[in-house]
Amino acid sequence: MALRSLARKIDTAPPDPTQILAALPESLLVIDINDRICFVNSAAEQLFESGAPTFMGTALRDLLPNDGPLFSLIASVRESGHSVSEYGVTLETPRLPMRFVDIQAAPLSETRDRVLLTFQERSIANKIDRQLTHRNAARSVTAMASMLAHEVKNPLSGIRGAAQLLEPNVTSADRELTRLICDETDRICALVDRMDVFSDSGPLERSAINIHEVMERVRKAAQSGFARHVQITEVYDPSLPFVHGNRDLLIQVFMNLVKNAAEAVPEQGGEIELRTAYQQGVRLAFAGSESRVHLPLVVSVTDNGAGIPDDLRPHLFDPFVSTKRNGNGLGLALVAKVIGDHGGVIEFESEPRRTVFRVYLPVSRERPGKAAGP
Repeated sequence: MALRSLARKIDTAPPDPTQILAALPESLLVIDINDRICFVNSAAEQLFESGAPTFMGTALRDLLPNDGPLFSLIASVRESGHSVSEYGVTLETPRLPMRFVDIQAAPLSETRDRVLLTFQERSIANKIDRQLTHRNAARSVTAMASMLAHEVKNPLSGIRGAAQLLEPNVTSADRELTRLICDETDRICALVDRMDVFSDSGPLERSAINIHEVMERVRKAAQSGFARHVQITEVYDPSLPFVHGNRDLLIQVFMNLVKNAAEAVPEQGGEIELRTAYQQGVRLAFAGSESRVHLPLVVSVTDNGAGIPDDLRPHLFDPFVSTKRNGNGLGLALVAKVIGDHGGVIEFESEPRRTVFRVYLPVSRERPGKAAGP
């Protein structure tokens, strides 16, 4: 009876507030009267890419710029005693890339000596919106490829044949026109052939893939060819689990991303960073499925090129949109389709001398080398 009574007391005992704060998905920092960090949860550790021992006792001004809007929020909280929020704040540190967040500051006591700071990174919501956009773009390309193959390529073959029949019976001046007809129909047919990669061919053949083997294959091919002039740096997490994917298609995806990066960097001092990481907390639900897909594996390709023009960013994964003078605009559309077929997400951020493409992929539950269904 004593044990049962003790168990009931344990079950009904109020939870430790520190454990609740640590488990929240929002990034939390608590600062004292001297603006020194006295609490940090695991989400904030991920946001700022540092462990709790590094944060504890650190002055907030050593972590973030003094002239940022965060410090005016803290001053407002201490003056008024009420919660204050600001949306769309850019956080930059010497160690970390730019973050786009919503911030809420609230007093933790009547004396206002401690302030709770909540950071909510806006890229998660943007990521979902972009994923839907990219999937729609991929579906539109698939439909276009199917339409072109059936409705355009066959009539073009007849047009070319008619031009060839006319060629022996026309003057030399007119023969140039028949040759032009043949050349142009060949060019359009070649474009249709390139778009065949977008046609649906059934479920992907997937298995447990070591993403580092994929990236090593891509790196070797790049440095022996189109990226000879570029310094490629690898920052890999060797403890990553296997990806649930198609090896050949993933090689094609990252080959396209690295090739784009190599063409974007300057001829002198060009740099590309290939990085892998494990990130908790990214789960997405897609239409037609009741389950949520966990996407903890992150593969990023970063370059120090000029960046992506602002007017192209909303349409970057649409077909026939390209930043290159002679590009056909199908590479990133193909990347979006393949990643979407894997149930993954691709996103990017760009500024001068730093453009990052991040691919989020699902973990495999199969043993390496064993094929799995989609």
